Amino acid sequence: MTPNTRYARSGDASIAFQVTGEGALDLLFLPGWISQVEQLWEAPATRRFLERLAVFNRLILFDRRGTGLSDRTLEEQTLEQDAQDALAVLDAAGSERAALFTYSLGGLVGALLAADHPERVGALIMYASLARTSWAPDYDWALTNEEREELTERNAGEWGKTESPVLKMLAPSMAGDPALAEWFARMQRLAASPAEAKMMAKAMVDLDVRETLPRVRVPTLVMHRNRDLAWDVRHSRYLADNIAGARYVELEGIDSFPFVGDSDAIVEEIEEFLTGGRSGGELARGLLTVMFTDIVDATARAAKLGDAGWRDLLAQHDEVVRAQLARFGGREVKTVGDGFLATFDGPPSRALRCALAITGAARELGVEVRIGIHTGECELIGDDVGGMAVHIASRVNGLAGPGEVLVSGTVFGTVVGGPFTFEDRGFHELKGVPGRWPLFALGA
Repeated sequence: MTPNTRYARSGDASIAFQVTGEGALDLLFLPGWISQVEQLWEAPATRRFLERLAVFNRLILFDRRGTGLSDRTLEEQTLEQDAQDALAVLDAAGSERAALFTYSLGGLVGALLAADHPERVGALIMYASLARTSWAPDYDWALTNEEREELTERNAGEWGKTESPVLKMLAPSMAGDPALAEWFARMQRLAASPAEAKMMAKAMVDLDVRETLPRVRVPTLVMHRNRDLAWDVRHSRYLADNIAGARYVELEGIDSFPFVGDSDAIVEEIEEFLTGGRSGGELARGLLTVMFTDIVDATARAAKLGDAGWRDLLAQHDEVVRAQLARFGGREVKTVGDGFLATFDGPPSRALRCALAITGAARELGVEVRIGIHTGECELIGDDVGGMAVHIASRVNGLAGPGEVLVSGTVFGTVVGGPFTFEDRGFHELKGVPGRWPLFALGA
């Protein structure tokens, strides 16, 4: 479940942040450059990575000042301001002491926080991070100012486009995945305009925390993939060599994004570092049939009925759906807008019968509902469910027509030969899901 976005006040600026998970430890993620905390959850790979971190942590995410859902600023940003914003987020989240998890440029802020505020920082975890942003005679693996300016101009010209070359550098193993490309392009558009991105990039030239590193005295873990194309592995080797007692782990891989490639290895290193052991960081999983329902043209119907009339109709609809779920052994997970997310144990037959009963009962109320169903392995998150199976069911639901029950090929293959009839709806791309999926409409 995507956490709610809240705001912390830092000076005159509002900083957007989220908190998820109920672990005993607080873990604050310091974004590298741009972010949009709500869009982060829209990529299945990112969602899974964050959910795994939230198994053993209370995970705190935020958008840097000037990007995403946080306030824009006309003033040049500094590392000191970024550090103050991070502390404001910790205060608003009720965190007295947290571990920091940094990526790329976030490492600069993380080092500063750990050195200057050890009373607030319990540990420092740096993945593909750096101590300086530009070339220097004794830091000659970084880009020169000219190279960085050229890269900034090139990126600005491709900003928000799905064919951006940036993704080939950050996630080369998945650069051909159209769903990830679409997600990343939307992330860029939501996080900043091209002009804002250029302004932030220029503000990051010649940032340097090398003199700060000897003052970092908190337990530190430094990680980097050995063939990272975006950030030279020597950035992390330098950090590990210059932070007293730092543990350095060099991982296999070519991707820079932590949630692409072998993301499990990163989570497991973090868990062992923070807790002393590896549980696998895995969420409990179960094979379930997942059902999404929603009312067709709900907004238009609400406008026609008025607030009071719509509330009455929605209450009747909810009562009908819950009655059918109870009748067929479904479990209401939560309401989603004007619909439901429900799950069924065992084969999908009961879910199919329930779906037909819901569409019929809703029609008697004068409303049409659409229903999407998929059977797959789900991640069990307390009373909630997550994972790719839930994502697929949601996408199938979005393609269903008024009064239609649309199911995935997995559901069809499980009950074929039984008492149900289906109409083949062909293959479809499901946003955020690899490949093309066969879909079938359930006959009445």
